[in-house]
Amino acid sequence: MVRVENLTFGYSADGFRLRIPEFSLVDGERLAVVGPSGSGKTTLLNLIAGILSPESGTIEVAGTVVSRLSDAKRRRFRASQIGFVFQDFALLDYLSARQNIFYPYRVTPALTLDVAAKDRAEKLATACGIGDKLDRHPSALSQGEQQRVAICRALVTQPKLILSDEATGNLDPESKGRILDLLFEQAAEAGAAVLAVTHDHELLPRFERVLDFAQFREGIQV
Repeated sequence: MVRVENLTFGYSADGFRLRIPEFSLVDGERLAVVGPSGSGKTTLLNLIAGILSPESGTIEVAGTVVSRLSDAKRRRFRASQIGFVFQDFALLDYLSARQNIFYPYRVTPALTLDVAAKDRAEKLATACGIGDKLDRHPSALSQGEQQRVAICRALVTQPKLILSDEATGNLDPESKGRILDLLFEQAAEAGAAVLAVTHDHELLPRFERVLDFAQFREGIQV
């Protein structure tokens, strides 16, 4: 599902350097990424999603070399193939929760907002506990509710790859387990892989593999 080779990336402002000789994620795998703040975990997700471009190296997702696509093609690919739960949620306040969930359908013609997609969104929202809040705007929702909207948006397109940046960070312990169950259930139905950044070590036994990302900061192959 994901193959990264000889990747290098840096932020010139603070001297941050990320070097990944090799990294892979197979179809359907559930991988948790841990590591200290500033080690580059979120940066990797953004590189895989095509939000950032590497200085060198190859990033391939579902057979497509994302790092070689134009900006417009990367956006379309991300909307149709990748579900991304952003750490800051990235919701648009001028849209309702329902409209935010449907946002991927607004930005790419590769997706069709049909009856099945609308029904799937309703079911996801109900499973996440926000079925009665879909007409509210993000400013009228709590942080936890906003996070649930972001999760529904990531899952509604049935992506082949789910990228999660602290998807359960603002939730209580019971909700964390329920949301993780939902992520894994939807991933299993779509045959999708899950790559999740988390600081919550209590969740790690739920994943098939755990990677300490601090090793990549030093450029060590794992």
